[in-house]
Amino acid sequence: MQLFEEYPLRIVIADKKTNSEGLQLADLTARPAGLSVLRPEQANRAWNLLKGKLFTGSAGCVTGNGMKVFP
Repeated sequence: MQLFEEYPLRIVIADKKTNSEGLQLADLTARPAGLSVLRPEQANRAWNLLKGKLFTGSAGCVTGNGMKVFP
């Protein structure tokens, strides 16, 4: 029995100058989400728009369903 199995993966790191739409989208969503956790009392219009697009579950709550917060 093997403890570790090797996978044929090759890590490719893109140059910072590469314009990646996925990374831009992640940047646009990560900051408002992070600020909503770090400073919940601060006004955050971007987060108000984004949280309506996240999964809410049966209780209608974003936290724990569409957004996971880890310590």
